Amino acid sequence: MSAILEGTPDKRLVLVTGRAYPELAEKVAECLGTEILETTAYDFANGEMYVRFAKPVRGADVFVLQCHSGDINKWIMEQLIMIDALKRASARSITVVAPFLGYSRQDKKHRGREPITARLIFDLFHAAGADRIMTVDLHAAQEQGFFDGPVDHLTAMPVLLDYVRSAVDLSNATIVSPDAGRIKVSEQWAAKLGNLPLAFIHKQRDITRPNHAEAHGIIGDVDGRDCVVVDDMVDTAGTICEAVRTLNESGAKSVTLVATHGLLSGPAVERLKNCGAHEIVFMDTVPIPEEKRLPNMTVLSVAPLLAAGIRSVFEEGSVAILLEGLPEDMRPRNIYA
Repeated sequence: MSAILEGTPDKRLVLVTGRAYPELAEKVAECLGTEILETTAYDFANGEMYVRFAKPVRGADVFVLQCHSGDINKWIMEQLIMIDALKRASARSITVVAPFLGYSRQDKKHRGREPITARLIFDLFHAAGADRIMTVDLHAAQEQGFFDGPVDHLTAMPVLLDYVRSAVDLSNATIVSPDAGRIKVSEQWAAKLGNLPLAFIHKQRDITRPNHAEAHGIIGDVDGRDCVVVDDMVDTAGTICEAVRTLNESGAKSVTLVATHGLLSGPAVERLKNCGAHEIVFMDTVPIPEEKRLPNMTVLSVAPLLAAGIRSVFEEGSVAILLEGLPEDMRPRNIYA
């Protein structure tokens, strides 16, 4: 329902969730030591949605958690409806919590007469009444400028780094960027893991064909190395699996795939199963059901990171400190989802 955290006696935190991934919201609530506000939500026969909160939210700081996965358009619309209901119920502040922000890949125009849909999504949240947005590992960090208000851009890097340190022989490791656009992030990974060697795969994306790119070669030494490929999302897994094959053909000793968002659409699971990766690591920013999990797949929980971000915003503390890692009280939480 609500929580009054230490040092904030005049404030009230309320966590609400949509129907896309309530299990994640329950884990976040557990980390915060609170409960999810009971919500009535259902669909009319024609597909319209109805939302009503069971208890008052007047004067509360409300965090609206919704995962943009599966029927993505439906869940974005449900989140917009929830925001509107909260605004009309006199919530003091409304924060959108979208662990994976839908449409974030469409952040610029490649050709004429194309939309910039990522900007549209931010505009919709603003128009509905959101005061701020919290998300994890945007496809392009500059999208924060699309929203006329605070954007808390959390990163899963500290959580993923901790896991990689325990799972990969760093004395023989090379960080690999799957394309030129991820070089900066890969450089950060290499620096934080002890200035590891860096390589990147030169690939060309066909902008007329979604989810399609071709690898043309590797810049950097990967022969005999334990390669860690770092990306933000894996959707149909076509390009990332081609990257794994390219590394294996170039003599890599092993290839570990690490990505924040495991969307795993269409043939992704079958492709990952046969790509030759030693291990595949995702966060649970979107649900990854058991039937999509492989024996060599590890799914880490994003709940402690979201809980730490929500608490920092509620207590008017620094969110930037989370770039260095989770707070001490969140570290003992179960990292596996």
